[in-house]
Amino acid sequence: MVTAGNGSNEPSWVLRDWLAAVGLFAASAAVILWQNAHVAVLWDLSYVLDTASRIALGQLPYRDFPLVHAPLTFLIQAAIIRLAGCVYIHYILYAAAVGGLSTVLAWRIVFHSLLGHVQQAFAIALLLAAPLAVLGIYCVFPYPSYDCDCACSVLVAIYLLQGVSRQTPAQSPFLLRGVVTGVALAVPLFFKQNIGLPFLVVSVVAILLLLGVAFLRLQNASAPDPEIRTLSAVLAGVAAALLAALLLIHFTVGLGNYLHWTIQFATQRRLPGFSDMFGVYHDPSLFWKLPAIAAGLLLLRTRFAKALWAKTIALALLAAPFIYTLSSLLIYDDADERGDTLLALWPMLLILAAALALFNLIKQRSDLTLRALLPIIVLIAINGALMSQQLWGSTYAIWPLLIVLVADLIAFLTEFEPPAFRSIALRRISPLAITIVLSLTLLVCGGFYTASEERLSYVQLPDAPPNHSTFPQLAGMATPGPYLSDFDELLRYASTNIPFEDGIVLLPGEDPFYFVTGRAPHFPVLLFDPATDPYSPAQLAEEVHNHQIHWLIVKREMQIKDDPTPQRDAALSTLLPTFTLAAHLRAYEVYKR
Repeated sequence: MVTAGNGSNEPSWVLRDWLAAVGLFAASAAVILWQNAHVAVLWDLSYVLDTASRIALGQLPYRDFPLVHAPLTFLIQAAIIRLAGCVYIHYILYAAAVGGLSTVLAWRIVFHSLLGHVQQAFAIALLLAAPLAVLGIYCVFPYPSYDCDCACSVLVAIYLLQGVSRQTPAQSPFLLRGVVTGVALAVPLFFKQNIGLPFLVVSVVAILLLLGVAFLRLQNASAPDPEIRTLSAVLAGVAAALLAALLLIHFTVGLGNYLHWTIQFATQRRLPGFSDMFGVYHDPSLFWKLPAIAAGLLLLRTRFAKALWAKTIALALLAAPFIYTLSSLLIYDDADERGDTLLALWPMLLILAAALALFNLIKQRSDLTLRALLPIIVLIAINGALMSQQLWGSTYAIWPLLIVLVADLIAFLTEFEPPAFRSIALRRISPLAITIVLSLTLLVCGGFYTASEERLSYVQLPDAPPNHSTFPQLAGMATPGPYLSDFDELLRYASTNIPFEDGIVLLPGEDPFYFVTGRAPHFPVLLFDPATDPYSPAQLAEEVHNHQIHWLIVKREMQIKDDPTPQRDAALSTLLPTFTLAAHLRAYEVYKR
């Protein structure tokens, strides 16, 4: 191992590291750019871009308008608008840069997890990270999203926390790094609540446990334990970040407003029941996948472990779930079935990772380390993400976290055999062979999954060439179907017929209207979805009157398949009596008060 010359255990970057980092970054970024060249989901884009636009114009979330998500993604996009203007291509480049960086971070975390525990650590880490070229945080969902940004911030925090576990001297540079790590642990909370809050809580609990162990060691030591100062610096960073954030929120938008919309209202509208939360672990395929893995591991513990036939059978049993997933490409023609088979690997790997984490905790209970606790931190973050849309809807941004868990499983496989039967050949072949099978499965099946746009099946993506907008603000946006050309027609009509200062309500709000036009929204809600809209039909009509809305634009031909406004007809019946039809466009009806 090459180490840095500062007395730490931080591996120095050599040429192969830089080549690997550039390759992984470029591959992920290329997939994200390719995705954006042919697909765009207007529903999700309008929510992020229009919200960011109104923030860039000076409107404050939680105080001036409701926002059920944490603010950092919207603030970043608002900053881009203020610095570079409303041009969509900037957000494509943002997603590509963050996606590429996240893949590199995941690779480096995996490499550090394997280093010193697994032979050929560099090759195995690179193989594990390779599927993230097609399954990275912005590959499946290729444009600005709070889930993706939160996953990136979690990776940054894990990387820094991993560095703290390798560096315990109590010198000021390491104490500063501890403070920075503590700040990083708090940041995900302000990207996405259901990921960031569990991640922060379990991270703080882990550090407190380590501090308790360090204080116990201190009683039997003649000199102070430098780890205590380092871990205390991490806690200080967490406390400082939370205090600064809460004070800033209090003096800008009001802490009560923030807690109401991001905790109370969001929990009421989006928190699933316990049966849904744990539904991910009810997959029937677990009844044969887990026994196959267990049989393979048990065979490696027998006296036959050194025999070639035993190694072959064990490897076949361990690889069976991945070979089955790979074979699904031949078994199923339907992209939905293929996607479900790929995603079904998640519960198996999560259960195995949880069992390993528990085993390591019991094994190291008298000398607990941060390395033993990191998988638990990652597991809690993943299950927090699954609270949003469970397994099938929430995994698009957290594949790198799964890869981090898999690295610990690979390290465990290497060290699994008892000394009496430990074989040098098996140590070199088994982990690498399993890694190749796993990496190939995720790379090939993940590539088909991303290319099929199965995760985006909730919108209509006709089998046709991508359409583009003629408006310069939407340069770089492309999607099949008439949706952008229809939107262009609406934009031209608004430019000609609707005064710039008039108040407008768009139902259901699928298009990034305010991002393109630069108009200031007059109405608190821009996206009429049960997760974001607090109004009943009667309240909506009252608020439209109170905010002096002069124009109502109703979209008839939507890109999203299912109508997101369950009370759409009731809402229109209360609104339309005070409006008259002003224009009938291809996809929209425009009403004037």
